Formats: sequence, C-alpha cells, structure tokens
Amino acid sequence: MYRSKKYIILIFLLFAFAGYLSAEILIPMDHTQNNHLKAYGIAYFALQNGFNVEWLLNYRGGAFSIPDHAALEKECLLRAVTYEKIGRNRYASIQAEIEANNMASILLEKAPEIAVYTPPNTLPWDDAVTLALSYAEIPYSKIYDREILGGELDKYDWLHLHHEDFTGQYGKFYANYRNAAWYIQEQITQESLAKQLGYQKVSQLKLAVAQKIREYVLSGGFMFAMCAATDTYDIALSAAGTDICHAVFDHDPIDPDYQEKLDYNSCFAFSDFILYPDPQLYEFSDIDIPPGNAPLQLDAATDYFSLFEFSAKFDPIPAMLTQNHESLIRGFMGQTTYFNRKRIKKHVLIMGETRNSDRVKYIHGNAGKGTFTYYGGHDPEDYRHYVGDPPTNLDLHKNSPGYRLILNNILFPAAKKQERKT
Repeated sequence: MYRSKKYIILIFLLFAFAGYLSAEILIPMDHTQNNHLKAYGIAYFALQNGFNVEWLLNYRGGAFSIPDHAALEKECLLRAVTYEKIGRNRYASIQAEIEANNMASILLEKAPEIAVYTPPNTLPWDDAVTLALSYAEIPYSKIYDREILGGELDKYDWLHLHHEDFTGQYGKFYANYRNAAWYIQEQITQESLAKQLGYQKVSQLKLAVAQKIREYVLSGGFMFAMCAATDTYDIALSAAGTDICHAVFDHDPIDPDYQEKLDYNSCFAFSDFILYPDPQLYEFSDIDIPPGNAPLQLDAATDYFSLFEFSAKFDPIPAMLTQNHESLIRGFMGQTTYFNRKRIKKHVLIMGETRNSDRVKYIHGNAGKGTFTYYGGHDPEDYRHYVGDPPTNLDLHKNSPGYRLILNNILFPAAKKQERKT
C-alpha cells in the first residue's frame, strides 16, 4: 500500500514537472529586449529552417514564440537577443491572457522571398530598409528595371522600393546638385538604360516599371516604400502618357495641360494632388508636408508621430504593422517626409500621424489581391540625412522603434492570410 502511494505521488510529480519543462522560446519585444532589430532576424531564421513562429500581437510589444530547439537558442545567444524558455503551463497561461485581452496569436509559416528595387550603380545615399535587413541578417535580392520588365517580380513575396524617383526627374536634386559628378553620371546612366530597354526617355521607362509593379501588387504582391518612392510612384501612375518633366530633365517641353490630364484613379494612395514641375523646387507635389511648414514648425526636438493601436483580433493586419514597444516615435525627414492628410484616399488606413495636424507618417492599403504600405522619411535614426552622409550604425540604435516599423513589414507576408474584419 505504501509503495503504491509512493508510486502515485511520483507519477503526479513527474506530470507536474513536465508542465514546467521548456516547450517554447519566448522572445519579448517590450523594453526588456536587448536587441529588437536582430529579434526579427531570429524569427526569419526560424521560418527559414522550417519552424513555425507565433507572433503575439499586443503581448509584450509583439513578442515571438518559437519552438524550443538548440539551434534557435544558439542563434539568440549569438545575436544577443533576449529570450525566455517557458514551459507548457506558462505557455498556456500566455495564450489564455491573449484570448482574454486585445491581443492575438498570428501564425507565421513561411519565410518570405524579399526583393529590394535598387539601382546597380552606387549613389551618395543609403537606404534604411537595406540597412535594417542587413543588420537583422535577413537575406534579400536586388532587382532593378531590367529584371522587373523581364518578369522577375513573380519570384518574390515582398518588394521594397528603394529611394527612387519614378517620375524621371532624378529626385529633383537639380537645383543643388546639377553640377555634381554623381548627378551628371546618374542622368547619363539612366538615359543609357532607358535606350537599352527600348524607351526614348527615362520617364517612360520608370512609368513602365511602375505599371509592372502595379500588376505585381494587384495580383497579390506586398509592396513597401519609403521617402520619395511613395509619392513619385503614385504621381508616375497618374501621369501615364503626360509629360510632367521640365526640359532640364527630359530635353523637351512639359505638357501645358499636365495638371488637368492626371488620372488619380490609377494611384494607390493619393488623389487630387497638385504637381510642382519647377526644377528649382525640391518638391514633387503637395502630397508631401515638410516639417518646417506652418503652423507646426517641427524640428529634431519637437518632431514626433503617434501610432494607432488596433484591435489584434479584428484588425490583425494593421496590428502586425504597428507592433512596437513605443507608441510615440521620433520623426525624421526625407525627400518626402509627411503625407498630406487631405491628399490621402479615403480607403487608405492611417497608422501613424502627428496629432492635431494634416501630417501623416505611415499608411497602408489594399490594391487588388495585394497590399501597399508607405512610410514617410528617409532614415528613422538620422533626422536630416544629407546626400553623402555615412550610413547609420544600427549597433547604436538596436532598439529603434522607427526601424521596427520597417521590419514589421518584412514579416507581414509570412503570416497566414488574414482578412480584415468589418
């Protein structure tokens, strides 16, 4: 009898202990995380190696839960990413907490194939997305006009538009840099590429590329753009067949009726905007609101934008894209810094803004079967990034909330398809 009781107690203790055995690795994304940016790389690494990842929306800053495996734990240690080994009982209590609150567990199943649209020639500025991808150790492919027109976009789940001017106006750097060696060489390179690919002008080539990207998104692709690639993309689509370029850019006169001929229905995000064709003006249109504009004359000390908090259960897509350990984020400038609220289409979702103003920083929308996300500004950790400035050292900004928004977008296509509830 005694031995029987002893055996029962032992079995009970073994079962109880099993509940505490590590079942998952939890990667917190709140203020306890040592390196937020490399944590995204761990999630991507797990997906690459056949492990599913759970993205715990609104739980500890958007934590990740991955299977307890020696290879994954080793990667966390190598990359100095904070993690916790949790048992089945703890895991069950976390899931119960998620179920009872404005949280959700989203299954990530496949590492997305990533492409960055970037020129093969070197330009005197870097790109925040390629910096973030390289730092997080997330692999990506570089493609440009030739590859896109050749149909290679179909290989990829996610496309980032590098700092690019799709209007053929060379970034409107004419006023300040037209005599700079890099600007002269860029114009020669782009004109040569256009001719090689069968186009008379750079603006015609860029329009063809923009239209190919549009087809990619409408058929189910995920597109992310920052800085001037946001508004110039929409402007190029709206101006199909209309010359909006001053002669200093394309060697022939602008269409005098350019404004009346714009087709806003072709645009993803913006409508009713007014173009600024003056080559001496460092603006493409009134889509952009620079920080210095009245009445809110912002600078590095006062420029902030706020993230919206979305229902993880009913709005999982914007919830994924806004996961962060901060809700108030320092602003940063770019060729396109803030989007004018009055020029944003009504169906487009605003995810980050400067409150009590027309300044919008971060937007998302659906287009056909795919999506687009636009993020204003050039570098989240360099307020005023000048041409020729060195790249940002992300070891000094490993917990950057601004860079986190970029990396949220990288993992977004890995999620099991979510429908936004209405």
